Formats: sequence, C-alpha cells, structure tokens
Amino acid sequence: MATGASELAAGVRCGVTEREQLLSELRPVAFAIAYRMLGSVSEAEDVVQEALLRVHQTLDAGDEIASPRAFVATVTTRLAINELRSARVRRERYVGDWLPEPMITDDSGDPTQHAETTESLSLAMLVLLETLSPEQRAVLLLHDVFDYGYAEIAMIVGKTEANVRQLATRARHHVERRRPRFQTTREQRDELARRFFAAVQQGDLAGLEALLAHDVQLTGDGGGKAPALARSLRGSNRVARTLINWVRLAARIPGLSFRPVEVNGGAGALILDGEQRLIGVLGLDIADVEITNISSIVNPDKLAHLGPVADLTLLMKPAR
Repeated sequence: MATGASELAAGVRCGVTEREQLLSELRPVAFAIAYRMLGSVSEAEDVVQEALLRVHQTLDAGDEIASPRAFVATVTTRLAINELRSARVRRERYVGDWLPEPMITDDSGDPTQHAETTESLSLAMLVLLETLSPEQRAVLLLHDVFDYGYAEIAMIVGKTEANVRQLATRARHHVERRRPRFQTTREQRDELARRFFAAVQQGDLAGLEALLAHDVQLTGDGGGKAPALARSLRGSNRVARTLINWVRLAARIPGLSFRPVEVNGGAGALILDGEQRLIGVLGLDIADVEITNISSIVNPDKLAHLGPVADLTLLMKPAR
C-alpha cells in the first residue's frame, strides 16, 4: 500500500477524510483474507468490521502503524482463526451438506466483491479448505494466495517459522491430493455453461449428460431451511436425471428463470422467481471442457446478502 507511516500520521492530523480513505483501501484486503478463511460472506464482514475498528482505535490512541496492510492482515487472520473455531462447532450440527456462501464475482457494485478471483475463491476449493485446521488454512492462504513469507506468517499466527513451514507442508500435501482441476479457458467455460443451462431447461437428458464428467458431483445446501438433496450425488446419469427432474418440478413456479452470472470466479446462475426474488444459486466447476462439480445453494441465510430471497418451501407447495 502507498500509505506509509509519515503519510498515515499526517492523515490523522488532517481529519477524518484520510482516515476514511485508508479504511476504504484496507477493507478489500481484509475481506479477501476473511472470506477465504471462513467461506461465509456474513461472517467475513463481521471480522472485517472488527479488524477495521481496531485500526481506527489504534490510530485514535496515537500509536503509529508502520504498515497498515500488514497490520490489518494480522488482525483479520487472528480474528478469522478464532471465528473459524467456533464456526466449526456450528457446522458439525449443520443439516445436510455445507457449502460456502456464494459471491457474485462479476458484480462491480460492491468493493468487497473484488477479492481476487483465483482458484482459492472457487466453491470447490473453499469446501476443500474446510478439511484443514484453522491454522493450516491461514498459513496456506497467506503463503500460497497472498504471497506472505514464512517469517511474516509466523508473526501473524504467533508460531515459530519452523512450525509455520510444517503447517504449510501438511496443508499443501492434503490439498494437492484433492485439488480441483481448472484447465479450461474462459470462453470454453462460458460456452459449456450456456449449453448446460439450455439442456437443463429443455429437459435434454442426453445433451446434459454429455457435458458432465463421468464422476461429476452434485451437492445441495438447504441448511434444513429449504428443500435440498439429503446427500451429494455422483455420476453423470444420476446427476443429469436429478437436475432435469428438479427443474421440471420447479418450472411450475410462475416466472422461474435462470440468470447467468459468475459465481466465485466460475460459471453459474441465479435462480429467480417471477418477482425476481432469489430462489438459489448454482455454481459449476469446469475442467478439461466438462463439468466436474455442481453446487446448489438454496439456504436462504446464505443468499440474503445477494438481494431479496423467495420462500422456496412456500413456492413449492402449489408446484407439488
């Protein structure tokens, strides 16, 4: 960041405008770390709010911050580790499969949505990161995604550099064995997504199945608050049939539509009712010109940050 210690002190003396500018610049930095750590927009926003408050309080106390970016990264990471520990207890009691809260990454309206859209932002990768300990997750993200050195990370997480290197090695070994594949150009991805949604809406079973990897996985997240799959399904035929059967049922909802969007850096769509209220979000993971993973998020608690949400259970009653 361009703001140095002397500039920061001058900004504080001049008034709130420079302070507000600094906090505005630090917000996306903090959000990028917090969201990848937690897989939740709402939880990440809470962490970011607290981290920025601590920056504000430190400046009010007259303390010098030599590197605001490093300061906020440290505070955000530590807060996220603590939040992730408590979140994991809640997720152990979660009804059905857990998926991250989706982000619409082609939306330019909200600066917090500008977290770098690398593979670390994909739904599949965030689910994989859930299998790491909070410290492993922090170390792997800070080093491999945000390019922090091991000495810096050791200071952030409060461990020795040797311990940090061990955590990184173990985390990387675990992730590499199951890392999602993304060998597809953006043009290929968008074309495959277009054909996918066309086949689903037209009920073209053979056409849909041809687009899916043989071991494709379909995961639904309703959180016990909206109709969803009880458990993930695997296999192109099972997944294709399930999708078409679901869309045939859902199509009885007046005005149902799919709006293509970029979800967590990948292809996807918003599912909307006739009043343009959100029913769910579909995210596609694509590799080698085939769809390898499909995420369906209909838990209303995970959609509220995207706009008005429909009551899917209520909508489905007349459909049944």
